[in-house]
Amino acid sequence: MKLSILDQSPISSNQSAREALEGSVKLAQAGEKLGYSRYWIAEHHDLPGLACPAPEVMLGCIGAQTKKIRIGSGAVLLPHYKPYKVAEVYHMLATLFPDRIDIGIGRAPGGSAEATNALSDNFLQQVWKMPDLVKELLHFLHNDFPEGHEFSGIKASPTPDIAPEPWLLGTSIKSARLAAENGLAYAFGQFMSDNDGRAIIQEYLECYKQRKRDQHPQVILTVSVICAETNEKAEEVALSSLIWSLQKENREGNQGVPSIQEAKQYILNEKEQATYSKLKQNMIIGNPSFVKQRLKEMQAFYKADEIMIVTITYSPKDRISSYQLIANEIF
Repeated sequence: MKLSILDQSPISSNQSAREALEGSVKLAQAGEKLGYSRYWIAEHHDLPGLACPAPEVMLGCIGAQTKKIRIGSGAVLLPHYKPYKVAEVYHMLATLFPDRIDIGIGRAPGGSAEATNALSDNFLQQVWKMPDLVKELLHFLHNDFPEGHEFSGIKASPTPDIAPEPWLLGTSIKSARLAAENGLAYAFGQFMSDNDGRAIIQEYLECYKQRKRDQHPQVILTVSVICAETNEKAEEVALSSLIWSLQKENREGNQGVPSIQEAKQYILNEKEQATYSKLKQNMIIGNPSFVKQRLKEMQAFYKADEIMIVTITYSPKDRISSYQLIANEIF
């Protein structure tokens, strides 16, 4: 089973943003040593408790402090940017770190309406143009605009020997079809979706095969996991993440991921208890053998080639330990 890491660069209540970002570097280094295939870092804008608005900056830092693990964005939020600039940035990274760069493409705003307006004057119009933006970006990544196109005379420099590997990230039928139509690998965000992921991935696979692509379609399934030595310990560690999710929903999570003790003191009302149960059902929480069993079941159910794990804990040690326990059990 291929396993990878998605890092949202969470800030715990006792951390600074710098400490959280330093923790991201350490996580990527640990992932490499443990045998994980990729490390992706997410893009968020002015969201309390999340430290990374610029994956491309962190990827330069992380690439310089790792040797072989694939690194990438999960995702670059394309409607905010011109495809040409995105291609230049990721060509630069692919030149510095050959055959290691992934470019995950997403269309979410990644922040509040106010942050979105500060980033872009026409975000919604760009979302509608997403299919065109994706095609334009792919042409720039491969420098293969047809002759006569307005951009055929320019290149996204520097041109790396091996282009970044593009992935389309999504949680909908629309994103699945867009990935298939463009011959792209597809990453489904199960951890952040209530949609029927199995049906969405099946749509991707069928649309991809209908176009008779030479390459095999690739699917990553991204799941939220907390692993510890025992089920009881995993439940305790997961409490911080679950309570923080509730706090963010109530716009109370500005202090970052709460400690386990702080989370235990949080009193749930009736509505929050229902939300808590729903959030927990969408996670895998347990000891290594339980996590291994659930990951294998999910891989088979969703027909995924690879599982990408996102883990949020209060303690950086608990986070790395979770990935280590899973790796030791599976690899």
